[in-house]
Amino acid sequence: MSQPVNVNQYFDLDGKVAVITGGSRGLGLCMAHAFAAAGARVVIASRKQDACDEAAAAVQAASGQACLGVAYHAGNWDDSDRLAALAYERFGRVDVLVNNAGMSPLYESLTSVSEALYDKVLDVNLRGPFRLSSLIGERMAAGEGGSIINVSSIAAVQPTPNELPYGMAKAGLNAMTLGLARAYAPKVRVNCIMPGPFLTDIAKAWDMEAFRKRAQQTIPLQRGGEPEEVIGAALYFASAASSYTTGAILKIDGGSAYPAA
Repeated sequence: MSQPVNVNQYFDLDGKVAVITGGSRGLGLCMAHAFAAAGARVVIASRKQDACDEAAAAVQAASGQACLGVAYHAGNWDDSDRLAALAYERFGRVDVLVNNAGMSPLYESLTSVSEALYDKVLDVNLRGPFRLSSLIGERMAAGEGGSIINVSSIAAVQPTPNELPYGMAKAGLNAMTLGLARAYAPKVRVNCIMPGPFLTDIAKAWDMEAFRKRAQQTIPLQRGGEPEEVIGAALYFASAASSYTTGAILKIDGGSAYPAA
């Protein structure tokens, strides 16, 4: 390349519209702020309307970009249809979809996992992303293209006994990433962020002293991730910086897990 490089243009989202599920807190909210700062209008979807409205107002105040909060339960099939319809009705397009909503309830043993709990975990972590990606991905492919970003977990490749249904669902999400990358090519790129332990609000329930000791032994970087440390990967996959990247699964875990198969 003989011409000077304007690095900022590769990460520019000016005029784009991003939909982020699980966007009212944690990694989703960090991504919402980052995308808006890069010029995107953002739809923040999560279970509670009040939390979505509060997050949307904060992102809009910080960035000046229009933001919409939408109550959305990833486990409800019809909610994906409604969310997609509202996003297109409000903004006329969707350029980036982030499937970030997820859940991993605690249970005492594998035999104590009820059918209802099992179904709920699979519905939220896998069925919802499939339906929403199908709806929006098809419209992206028929239009100007776009980027779908799935948020998986290292539990997909290194599941522990206390998160097995969750790990199974996230492994399915990894597989879905590869399948959708082929289904909606060449105009839609589909990639996956696979986080390790991040110090979001869910970490408030952790025994932090025990976690720090374990991190020093099992995580090469010897700590949990800060929420803002997801921004680089999210912006990369959302923007033209990743224009030749699709079907990729990127670990962000401090080095704790083996590479995805």
